[in-house]
Amino acid sequence: MSRALASPSGEGGVRGRGRRACASHHSLPGAGAQRRARFARTGTYPLPLVDERVLDELRVIAMTTETPAGVLERDTIPARVAELLADPDDRGARASFAAWAGRTAKRAPTAEMRSAARVMLTLVQEDAPAAAVYAVDPPVRIDVNVRALLAALVVAGGLGTAGVMAARAVTTPKLDVAAPVGTTPVGPVEDGRLAFTAIGPATLLRRERWTLDGRDVTRLVERHGRHAVLRPGRLDEGGHELVVSAGGGFLGATGRRSISFTVDLTPPYLDVPGPLRTSAWQPLRVSGRTDDDAQVTVAGVRAPVSDGRFSVLLAAPQPRVVSIVARDPAGNVTQEQQPVSIAPRRPPEPIRAVHVTADAWANATLRRGVLALIAQHRINAVELDLKDEGGIAGWNPPVPLARRIGAAQPIYDLAATVRKLHALGVRVIGRLVCFRDPILAHAAWKAGRRDEVVQTPSGGAYAGYGGFTNPASPAVRAYNVALAVAAARDGVDDVLYDYVRRPDGPRATMRFPGLHGSVSDTIVGFLRQTRLALEPYGTFLGASVFGVAATRPGEVAQDVPQMARQVDYVAPMVYPSHWNRGEYGVPDPNAQPYLIVARALADFQRDVAGTPARLVPWLQDFSLGVAYGPRQVRAEIAAARHDGIDEFLLWDPAVTYTAAALDPDARPAAPAR
Repeated sequence: MSRALASPSGEGGVRGRGRRACASHHSLPGAGAQRRARFARTGTYPLPLVDERVLDELRVIAMTTETPAGVLERDTIPARVAELLADPDDRGARASFAAWAGRTAKRAPTAEMRSAARVMLTLVQEDAPAAAVYAVDPPVRIDVNVRALLAALVVAGGLGTAGVMAARAVTTPKLDVAAPVGTTPVGPVEDGRLAFTAIGPATLLRRERWTLDGRDVTRLVERHGRHAVLRPGRLDEGGHELVVSAGGGFLGATGRRSISFTVDLTPPYLDVPGPLRTSAWQPLRVSGRTDDDAQVTVAGVRAPVSDGRFSVLLAAPQPRVVSIVARDPAGNVTQEQQPVSIAPRRPPEPIRAVHVTADAWANATLRRGVLALIAQHRINAVELDLKDEGGIAGWNPPVPLARRIGAAQPIYDLAATVRKLHALGVRVIGRLVCFRDPILAHAAWKAGRRDEVVQTPSGGAYAGYGGFTNPASPAVRAYNVALAVAAARDGVDDVLYDYVRRPDGPRATMRFPGLHGSVSDTIVGFLRQTRLALEPYGTFLGASVFGVAATRPGEVAQDVPQMARQVDYVAPMVYPSHWNRGEYGVPDPNAQPYLIVARALADFQRDVAGTPARLVPWLQDFSLGVAYGPRQVRAEIAAARHDGIDEFLLWDPAVTYTAAALDPDARPAAPAR
């Protein structure tokens, strides 16, 4: 039990003044002039009969002083006081009690017990000097102001037992202890870093006794001037109590401050059923269970917790892996990683398409060849140029800039073509060459809008490809998006970007005015801008990429995994004739179309896994160094199917395709409208 009659804050009484504290020496009521004269001569009072109020004080001390472990039962304060109270007027009993108190005042294992013994010794010992009251071990000494002592005792005597108790409370040492703990449990971050600080006069700090969970840790306390600091180090999980006490008050009153806290090192419960699944461009719902008091974030989004359950919707596009984090009030964390499975948007049937230029579609002979493939059910989609490598938009789009710079040319009627092909159940894919654009590059440079053009390090126009526009330019991006939206309004099913990259070659040989971040990031941002612009029309978005982009994305700034998060499909150009010998371990890729296509597409499959995109590869139906016929084209198609890809786009710049390479099983890929 605590001997302190402290306030609820744990602070009792008033603070001592400086190093010398005023203490009260007990004065028995009724003492006369002779006793005062003797005190003046010798400094001691004669031992009178024990007053009942003194006995009450002894009883209080016995009840409120903690008995440390290891003290014999007969030498405990309650036992010794009980023995004295059995016959308080027996001088022999009082002498025996005084002798015990004297020994205990010097040898007791705790400061509190030594302080109590000294107070009791003062109460009963005939020859105890008035200034001999010590609160704690030497060398700390509390000097007694005798006049204040006599005044306090007179007041205490007049008040009886209640007055003694009140006087003790008023003079109880005030303990000012700063605790870095509260109602929230101590967690893994704070554990091992706790520092409890007591503030006060050096004399008070030296009298303080510190215990942690009943174990005396005073020897671990560091004292620096008016500060005493205890750093307990790492603690076991569970409840703990730190007690700081100090004697020195009236009649041995002890100040006491108790701080209770809990250490919690157990991570919260977290259960998220997976894998997570959603459809392309649809929100993803993530639900799970956790502790009631945990806070949960899903992919950085706060998820409200109610009765241990949480649920949140993540807007598209989602990451490949969603991180779910539960954190409890103590700071313990449980984290779970859930892969996301996204079902890409698909046409009614797998795409089997051929590339057709604007001029080829306007040419009756070439157009008839394409229509024949449709009639034979060898293809079910036509990829038609919206803007080609020369910057020509052959369908005369209603885009003011295209008409102003001479890019819009009336080579064919897009809206009429879409209606005709849809009537045949054929899907229309509009190919739009983005940043390779000589017409826009020359017009912008001439007009002084040079930031719209890729430049050399010295500030000249980049000459490659006849002119390459700057993907970091908002005006260039807006122009291409405007063309894509105009084509969507005319009914195309897909917009397939080509040259959605920087020029190939050393990055140091080119500048991109206004670029923030990497060119790869700019390309991804442009694809996102287009996807959002096409969303109201339901138009699919594709991106053509270099065959080496899966292994060397930096060569042309095509980060396939990131691009795949913004498009419906990626179209790798895996033409066998475009690979170097030995690439992917294939000795002669052009002569071994199956091997090179199968191995290259396997890499691209890994790149798009977990994204909203599927693969629709560009395959070669032209001869370059090696004659290509039905066998070679069929080998490419078979290689794609080996990798689980049943779609393709055939490229022949002459628009004369090998019908014998194509099976007549292409079902309509777009419903008749």
